[in-house]
Amino acid sequence: MFFKKFIYGMAVITLATYMFTSLSGCNSKSKSSSVGGLCKVICDESFKNILDEEIQVFEYAYKDARVLPRYMDETAALDSLLNEKVNVIITYRDLTTEQKGILRRQGRAYRSRRIAVDAVALIVNKENDIDFLSMNDIKDIMTGKSTKWGQVYPTKLKEEPIKVVFDQNRSGVVHYIRDKFNNGKELPIEFYAQGNSQAVFEAVEKMRNAIGVIGVSWITDDLKSATTTIEERFAELDSVTGNNPSRDFSDRIKVLGVRTEDRLQDYKPYQAYIYDGSYPLFREIYAIDASPLGSHDHDFFTFLTGSIGQKIILQTGISPGSVPVRIVSLGGQ
Repeated sequence: MFFKKFIYGMAVITLATYMFTSLSGCNSKSKSSSVGGLCKVICDESFKNILDEEIQVFEYAYKDARVLPRYMDETAALDSLLNEKVNVIITYRDLTTEQKGILRRQGRAYRSRRIAVDAVALIVNKENDIDFLSMNDIKDIMTGKSTKWGQVYPTKLKEEPIKVVFDQNRSGVVHYIRDKFNNGKELPIEFYAQGNSQAVFEAVEKMRNAIGVIGVSWITDDLKSATTTIEERFAELDSVTGNNPSRDFSDRIKVLGVRTEDRLQDYKPYQAYIYDGSYPLFREIYAIDASPLGSHDHDFFTFLTGSIGQKIILQTGISPGSVPVRIVSLGGQ
């Protein structure tokens, strides 16, 4: 199958090069000192891995610029924006009509841009012999109908209780699952908030009856990024046709496939499946900026939404919000 070639590393993902000229952002071919100062940004914690990469490249490209990030749950990020404590936030939902009205009454111009399409991954311990769940299975777990693994599938863990693990009580991941499976209401189950996404990963690695709900960027391995310098990373990102490495999932845990009720095949949260919607647990990521034009905060917002910022997102294993991906088969179907 075509997409299986992608999964096993037999496909590459490239940028549509004609799009670069139409994107706003930092497109200079050399490092510049025209951007400087301090930018403060608040970000939902589950997006931390990706924002850290954006900041590293931005500060390398603009030596006089500094970005001070704070990572907290989605509700706190929105509250900080509306209470004028910060001008830039990264969140998993756009502003509501009411929230936009608050900014207008404060006399603050604002701009909102979808910067990525992310996915929520379901991870289990490697001893768990379940490989995929249907959307109905997930709903039964998240609403308390299924409390033991044996109520989901005839598994060797059938007598063990299902321990649901999230990052934080009010995070974007919790809001997403609540909206998706319980009509926006509080989840009627006892779940375990670990404090951050890394702790979710580690908890699932240790507990064989756990199921973790986590942003997909936390479960990918990228050996290339670990061995390249920031100079090499910037040179690749600053080129129009730089390589786009496919990331695979960590082998320390098991990533579950998910299928909708109208399909027999399940899909894991690989980039191609996030992009075409085959993997059903996807969500949009927004950068929201309420700073004056020309400010340090606006400089960073422009970088995130420009060609290099979008290319960084492409290389993290999720789909950028402004640049389409083209999937090229290397022979065969």
